Amino acid sequence: MDIFDKLQILAASAKYDIACTSSGTSDNSIGSGSIGSKCLAGICHSFAADGRCISLLKVLQTNICTYDCKYCLNRKSNDKIKRAFFKPEELADLTVQFYKRNYIEGLFLSSGIIGNPDYTCELMIQTLTLLRKTYNFGGYIHAKAIPGAESKLLRQIGLLADRMSVNIEMPSQKSLTLLAPDKSKNSILKPMGFIKENISENSRDLTVYKKTPKFVPAGQSTQMIIGASPETDIHILKLTESLYKKFKLKRVFFSAYIPVSDNSMLPSLDTNPPLLREHRLYQADWLMRFYKFNADEILDDKSPNFNPFLDPKCNWAVNHPEFFPVEINKASYEQLLRVPGIGVRSAQRIIMARRYGGLNFISLKKLGIVLKRAQYFIICKGRKNDSLIIKHDNILKSLMSKKEFDMYKNEKYPRQIDFFEKPKLTHKKEHLWLNFPHVT
Repeated sequence: MDIFDKLQILAASAKYDIACTSSGTSDNSIGSGSIGSKCLAGICHSFAADGRCISLLKVLQTNICTYDCKYCLNRKSNDKIKRAFFKPEELADLTVQFYKRNYIEGLFLSSGIIGNPDYTCELMIQTLTLLRKTYNFGGYIHAKAIPGAESKLLRQIGLLADRMSVNIEMPSQKSLTLLAPDKSKNSILKPMGFIKENISENSRDLTVYKKTPKFVPAGQSTQMIIGASPETDIHILKLTESLYKKFKLKRVFFSAYIPVSDNSMLPSLDTNPPLLREHRLYQADWLMRFYKFNADEILDDKSPNFNPFLDPKCNWAVNHPEFFPVEINKASYEQLLRVPGIGVRSAQRIIMARRYGGLNFISLKKLGIVLKRAQYFIICKGRKNDSLIIKHDNILKSLMSKKEFDMYKNEKYPRQIDFFEKPKLTHKKEHLWLNFPHVT
């Protein structure tokens, strides 16, 4: 098997591992003969510390795996895919050649478990050592930590990579036991805790010894598969919040489950990935990281799943009228952030502009505030916007399209069905969030 064949196989096997900001697209509308490619595999994108979007070669060291995770394409019981293996020298040379041609700016490296976790880790270390020491490669490297590997091996990877991640995979211990019997909660959380401790220790050392080697300078992240198991959105959100607090993660990535396995414990192969649910989780994640929301504020046990028509912030505002209206000339920064239509930059602009005088609705429009949303939740100098009728339905109409509002009022909105439940309607698409193109 030549290098190109290996690259095709191992890039395709890596495309389901969503731990970067994007993983490509499948838009083939332009057709053959066009210039450029938005492919599903091979290249993913991430953001550098200075904000640049960078392209990474995304491959596995090998897709040979001794584990049998039922949701994974590379599980050992799957005899329908080709298997391949990159020698460390091959992968290091390939990465450098791509970098020199300006195809990529870094490497995203993961692997199936070949032999045992320690041996797999050693192969990855050899690859990264060749890149860093032999080729003097200074590009960005995101490496996956292998659950169950020795701590000393994880430390070696951490000294070679910019970012590490340990996939938590399933949102609960029960689902993990059921769908990934070779993995355990401890084998995932232990390396996560090890990386966190080493990052903290390294930060302290760097303040004293400037030549101390950096350990995972871009921090660690994790990935969670959404939709393969029956956990609710509030369950996933609380777990996410806990991971941020306990392990100081840079990001928690949510990956809508793409059916690749015909198994009675998983959604059927014709089930569409719950992309809208994934999108709502990212929106809620943003609220927790930058708007200081708690998971319990966004969802609760009475409403454990996201509203398909409203983003989490609007949904919270509509359901908590006791916090509104907010006086725009007196509200704190934290209060402003909770107003739909006002984001971080908008809140900062309002705080800055208030130093030079009182603000009214015309001033807010000039500052770029999205008044279509915000006007129902704010007052300026004690007055609401002229001719504004503040009623529940009026607010919903301004936050939804007409079609969505009609569906909402007629209770024809989609719900996130239990994957083990058979659809009652004959038209499958009516049940799936994905098939409501106006809901974004």
